[in-house]
Amino acid sequence: MPAPVSGRQPMQSARNARTSAAKSGNHRGDGLPDILAPGLDVVFCGINPGRRAVASGHHFDGRGNRFWRVLFLAGFTPVSMTPAQDRLLPALGCGLTTVVGRATASASELAAHEFAAAAEGFVAKIRACGPRHLAFLGKAAYAGMTGRQELAWGRQAEPFAGAQAWVLPNPSGLNRAFSLDDLVAAYKALRVASASGPAKRP
Repeated sequence: MPAPVSGRQPMQSARNARTSAAKSGNHRGDGLPDILAPGLDVVFCGINPGRRAVASGHHFDGRGNRFWRVLFLAGFTPVSMTPAQDRLLPALGCGLTTVVGRATASASELAAHEFAAAAEGFVAKIRACGPRHLAFLGKAAYAGMTGRQELAWGRQAEPFAGAQAWVLPNPSGLNRAFSLDDLVAAYKALRVASASGPAKRP
C-alpha cells in the first residue's frame, strides 16, 4: 500500500493525479472514465454510474451517496475526500470502475442484456490492470458478471479475473438496508485484508 498522504496533499497533487488517471482510464460512452492503474490494492466496482455523477464527471457524486464517507471511516483514505478528488485514489492504492457504463437514475433500470454485453470487456479490463482485490458494490454487480444468484456478503471463495473478489453493500443513498456503521464494518474487513499482504491468485 502506498504511503498515506497528508491532509493537504490531495489538493496540492490533484493536477498530477488527474493527468495520470486520464492516461490509465477508459472513458466508455455516456458513462464515467475509469480511474485505474496497474497493480492497485483494491478496485471498487459500482453497478453503473448515476446521472448526477456523469454530469459532474466524478464517481459516487449522487445526493446522499455514502461512498466517500465510508472509505474514510474504513481507513482507505487519510482524510474525508470529496467526489471531485476521485482521481487521487490511485495514489492511495485504490481504483474505481463500473460494470455497465450507461448512466441511470437507478441501477434497477438496467436490463440483463447490458450486463452480458459488458462482461467480456470488463473481465479484460480487470485482468489488464491486475488489482489484488476487486470489490463489487452490490450483489447485482457481481451477479451480473458471474450469473450467480445465491451470494453472501464479503470475501468470495473464487477469484474474479485474477483478483480476490468481494461483494460489499452498495453505499447509494437509496440503499437504506445498511446503516453507515454497517457499511463501515463491511468495507473495513476489505481494508484489513488488503493491508495484510497479497491475495491468492489462480
